[in-house]
Amino acid sequence: MSGRITKECIQSVRQATDIVTLIGDYVSLTQRGSMWWGCCPFHNEKTPSFSITPDKGIYYCFGCHKGGDVFTFIMELEQLSYPDAVRQLAKRAGIALVYESGSQPVTTERDNVKEDIIQLYERTAALFHYLLTQTTGGKFALDYIQARGLTKETIEKFKLGYAPADRRWLKNFLRKKNFSDAFLEKTGLFSKKYPDVAFFSDRLMFPIFNRHGQAVAFGGRLLRGEGPKYLNSSDLIQYQKGETLYAFNFARQSIRQERKVIFCEGYMDCIAYHQCGVTYAVAPLGTSLTDDQIKLVKGFVDTILLSFDSDGAGQAATRKAILMCRKQNLQVKVIRLRGGKDPAEIMLHYGAQTLTEDVNTAILDSDYLFEVLSKQYAIDTPDGKSEATFEFFQYVDALQTDIQKESCLELLGQRFAIPPEVVRRDFTNRDRARERVEVRQEQQQSISLNAELRALLAVVADNQFELMRNELNETDFENEFAREIFILLEECYRSGDMSFSSILNHCPSDVIRQMITEAVSSGEFSQNATQVIHDSIELVKRNSLERRREAILNNIRLLNPVTLADQQQLQILLEQKTDIDQKLQKKD
Repeated sequence: MSGRITKECIQSVRQATDIVTLIGDYVSLTQRGSMWWGCCPFHNEKTPSFSITPDKGIYYCFGCHKGGDVFTFIMELEQLSYPDAVRQLAKRAGIALVYESGSQPVTTERDNVKEDIIQLYERTAALFHYLLTQTTGGKFALDYIQARGLTKETIEKFKLGYAPADRRWLKNFLRKKNFSDAFLEKTGLFSKKYPDVAFFSDRLMFPIFNRHGQAVAFGGRLLRGEGPKYLNSSDLIQYQKGETLYAFNFARQSIRQERKVIFCEGYMDCIAYHQCGVTYAVAPLGTSLTDDQIKLVKGFVDTILLSFDSDGAGQAATRKAILMCRKQNLQVKVIRLRGGKDPAEIMLHYGAQTLTEDVNTAILDSDYLFEVLSKQYAIDTPDGKSEATFEFFQYVDALQTDIQKESCLELLGQRFAIPPEVVRRDFTNRDRARERVEVRQEQQQSISLNAELRALLAVVADNQFELMRNELNETDFENEFAREIFILLEECYRSGDMSFSSILNHCPSDVIRQMITEAVSSGEFSQNATQVIHDSIELVKRNSLERRREAILNNIRLLNPVTLADQQQLQILLEQKTDIDQKLQKKD
């Protein structure tokens, strides 16, 4: 009978949990008579078929036919067992669990460890915040974020902090607070190989909160010295990055009210939106946007707005996110920030009104794709037009209704001057035609993309990441997979465990896990690995500089030198271009 909660206690939890309030935390609901309706959180739909009958305490979806009470809802949505669902709702209602005579709660140790770790993260976030705002050691980091335009209120709201440069300081401090070494080893705050060494050091710290507003992880930004620009907590007992969105706890109410959400690039961009009054912005956490992250907001929104960088990596992330959101039957718009600047820069130099105007003038995802494809391919040639068309077909495939598909095919013909019957015929035969295009694209694939992946895979195979991290950081990589592998290796390096099993366990996706396993197993990098890495590093550095130079030139073209602010920005950009030109000349 181990762990059996009494029937009377379960009934008390059920009666204390208002089903409309509970489900309303996950789904936007509308009352019709005595019932409540919303879009089902368990399957894709645009017209609400998910119903709640409050007086019966049940829900039912007329689309996917799932139904039940408050316990089954939490079990299904949070993937919990029945006892765990009862425990979660009991805690939510403030009810102490009562177990049958002689029975002891199961999984108590795991639950207690999870709660203890969350409490430690809460205390650590408060400690880092104090070190940032009240000590001389953190003053340089405080000066940095204030120079970036963040107010005292914003710094307090997001509990920004500073991790000390002394990597042993945190362990010694927590020991004095009576935390055991055995417990601290489970928290993810310290290196696995060197357990006295903190995972984060000498960084601006961004606490990551769960939906209840509890600190459960950290992101750290490097402000000086060598290393990756950002470092993020790995998956932990209380935190899974692919299922969490930064600032969702702050944004959830606005997301529900506005029926839209902004997915932006990172912590500072997200914070800038919030400070400017656009409080429905959230950000993925160190990896690409995931389906689970989209599902977090899906029940509340009609429209997704994307606000990623305008460089090659940002454009790739935008195109991928468009397809993912459309497959979940969500409308998508793309925010084009004037001058190619990020939200934090616009807030600092142009103010909240300009950033808000950029949000309000976001364009349809189809228009964005037409613009990008027209620049990427030579659409005045038959081959270029064909490649652009078949790439756009991926977007059409992601649409969920025949009306949407038909309208986009018609628009495609108009934009690329292709007869409508030809567009429809090629779309019908798109699988065979796409194979021809993909073969041609593979043949034309740039050496920089191959070099990036080859460099990272060689590093994994020959365990020479330290050689690379002294020369590059994740922003130097254009290829999304290469960038994610670099971040993965940095997290393993910082944790003190660079074993192959540790690298596989930290992989953010099955695609990357397969890529790494195949590269190591094939033995391709068993010879001349060091030379391959050296050569690839130099090529990646050059390509990174050239991309930065091109981005600067694009920003210069978009400036209006009549305004004082743009004149100042022009001077900064010209200085940056000169610096890059000099570095490129040295490499020649």
